[in-house]
Amino acid sequence: MSLNKHRLIGYVHTQDLKTVTDDDARNLDIINIAFGHIVNSAIEWNVFDVVEQMERLKGLNPTLKFILSIGGWSAGGFSEAAATEEGRKSVAKSALYWMKKYNLDGIDLDWEYPSYTVAGIKGCREDKQNFTLLLKEMREAFDEVNKAYMLTIAAGGGKYYLKGVEMGEAIKYLDYVQLMTYDLRGGFQTLTGHHTNLYPSELDLFDFSTKEAVDDFMAAGVPAEKIVIGVAFYSRMWRGVPDVDHGYLQMAETVGTYGPGYCKLVEEYINKNGFVRHWDDVAKAPYLFNGNTFISYDDPESIHHKIAYMKEQNLGGIMYWEYCTDTTRTLTGVMRKEIEG
Repeated sequence: MSLNKHRLIGYVHTQDLKTVTDDDARNLDIINIAFGHIVNSAIEWNVFDVVEQMERLKGLNPTLKFILSIGGWSAGGFSEAAATEEGRKSVAKSALYWMKKYNLDGIDLDWEYPSYTVAGIKGCREDKQNFTLLLKEMREAFDEVNKAYMLTIAAGGGKYYLKGVEMGEAIKYLDYVQLMTYDLRGGFQTLTGHHTNLYPSELDLFDFSTKEAVDDFMAAGVPAEKIVIGVAFYSRMWRGVPDVDHGYLQMAETVGTYGPGYCKLVEEYINKNGFVRHWDDVAKAPYLFNGNTFISYDDPESIHHKIAYMKEQNLGGIMYWEYCTDTTRTLTGVMRKEIEG
């Protein structure tokens, strides 16, 4: 692991640890292993064969850290567990069990999202305070055993997330917050545009951006050094798009569905099969269009600008979702070179 203060974090599915290359093991500072889930107020994890793989990766990079991520989109159990002191203690106890058993370095909560039910999970207004109480319970339980244990969260990259939490209080118990500065538009919108852009676009009705997310979280009380921004190794795709302005900011026939991963984009889409790559120099983001289908994604050029911004703002790091969608095995190395450069 680099001693650089800017962390490089990758989300890797439990079963995909075996696919992490030697180079990427050396490039990464932290692997978020996805996912465990909360069931009946306790963490459950389909472990697969992680011991051998963790030992292999640690052998390549002795300072590489492993954090178990809990949750993900449509993964429930959080609201129910956080609602009572008994439930919160149970989550903390089970977290310690997994960390001790597999020599993990921490826990990452990916509750999408406190106070909301849009992912088809239970939520309520009381989540706002209960989330803080859950983090407090976990932090205190961790510190009693090992103060080096890390506690992090993944947070939605917009003001909507901040409405459902007490960010100024919650951050007291967290090592850092990972802003999911992707899916900034997509499944809820038929208007095409960037889903993981650094800066706001011109003339966009929905001017979400990485910069705005960072500004909003800092205004809510999160210090720069505890903010980690996100990169997408996958795309968002709109179909039935009018052939106007290369499909940009047009009303499509579909919402922005989950699109091809970076590897498939390179093999079949970027300046291939009728798709032309365009660059938005205001948003610092690429996009593809073939006359009917619009695709938003991250690539080495947009990553360059995100990491430059991370450095300028003295942020805590950068992360990506998700490792398995870049089977070119190039983007992690690109990110490390940009950080070190």
